[in-house]
Amino acid sequence: MRFIVIDGLDASGKDTHASIIREKYEKRGERVVVRSHPSGDNWFGRRAKAALLAGGRSNRIKASLFYALDVIRSLLKYYNRKCDTLIMVRYLMGTAYLPSPLDLLAYKFFKTLLPTSRLMFFLDVSPEECLRRIKTRQIREMFETYEEIV
Repeated sequence: MRFIVIDGLDASGKDTHASIIREKYEKRGERVVVRSHPSGDNWFGRRAKAALLAGGRSNRIKASLFYALDVIRSLLKYYNRKCDTLIMVRYLMGTAYLPSPLDLLAYKFFKTLLPTSRLMFFLDVSPEECLRRIKTRQIREMFETYEEIV
């Protein structure tokens, strides 16, 4: 199984790139699964999204916790199963939004336990461009500010 990770700042084009990659492999006849987190098809993802929209310190921790559980759920359900290619949109970078020192502890913990890939991409888009794109959205999450992006 091919495992691809696409990460980057909010509004950097992660889902767009995942769609382009998915189409490429589907044209070859491969079964491709794209998991974008937080996902709306399970309780963990919906709780993470709700916390992101609510704001505040406790919701920041809730969002990160449920985000991590959403990612783990996706791995348990799809990694090495049911597909030729698994594309994960947002992966370990989600731990960066935890308050310090939890951010580094969580990153090291998950980096040790979760699979990595030689196909891990970080979309390098300037914070200013990301903010320009975010401003066109009708709904904004708590981390979609200049201070959080930088």
